[in-house]
Amino acid sequence: MNDALLDPRLLRAFVAIAGHGSFTGAAAELNMTQSTISQQLARLEDAVGHGLIDRSARPVGPTPAGERLLGHARRILALQAEAANLLADPAGTQAVRIGVAEDILTPEMAGVFAGFSEWHREVRLDVTTGLSRELARRYRNGEFDVIVVKEHKASTDCRASFAEPMAWFESASAARDWADPVPLVAFPPGGLYRDEMFARIEREQRRWYIGFTGSSLSSVLVAVEAGMGISLLPCLSTLGRNVRICGGLGMEQSMAVSLYAWETTGRIGQLVSSMTALLASRNARPE
Repeated sequence: MNDALLDPRLLRAFVAIAGHGSFTGAAAELNMTQSTISQQLARLEDAVGHGLIDRSARPVGPTPAGERLLGHARRILALQAEAANLLADPAGTQAVRIGVAEDILTPEMAGVFAGFSEWHREVRLDVTTGLSRELARRYRNGEFDVIVVKEHKASTDCRASFAEPMAWFESASAARDWADPVPLVAFPPGGLYRDEMFARIEREQRRWYIGFTGSSLSSVLVAVEAGMGISLLPCLSTLGRNVRICGGLGMEQSMAVSLYAWETTGRIGQLVSSMTALLASRNARPE
């Protein structure tokens, strides 16, 4: 037995002959001459070492060996057709790599991604959330096509930038007198807000300690709601949460929400435009 057994042309000829009960019908179905059909069957029979069609029968039909092979041959041809159709469909074959700060990946932003994917089935959106500094570093290294990050000041090559109001927040229901040392609810080392918290609290000449470290915005908000400490957060991220601006510290200097993209034409340009429009509407919301 050799590779000819998996040759779809030979299997197709065999299945057609068995299905029509004649070489003539198989040749017409496959748009071949009867001689070519006979040759292909002969090659398959040589490969398996058995006769597969009883040529003496009328109509011709599979031999016992042919009957054993027929079902497998049909499944092989069906799988080959399925694979060909799969490869012919371009859906998800081109990746656009996006990095976003965690609180930017809102249901509205996901809706932008969904709408883009519906119109561009060939594109697969690979979205990563994380700390802004790390996302920016990876973008500069060419690991992302588009990023939306928080930073002190937008670089000159950003495609769009919007002010992000910041404030200190505490629990709205677990009121405490935050005497020194003040417990801080913080992001992990490397987080932009974490460093700003330390700088501000030290300017106030307050003593402090880390009361809780959360790896995500959600966990930080939950800890603040529970009264585990105070934290510096984007105002928009606290909408609908059981927190309030902390008296004494209050509002902080705004940060920038900046969008960067290597390309602004074609499909990526369309996506960047939609993301920019959403960020602009987000920025226009009342606090």
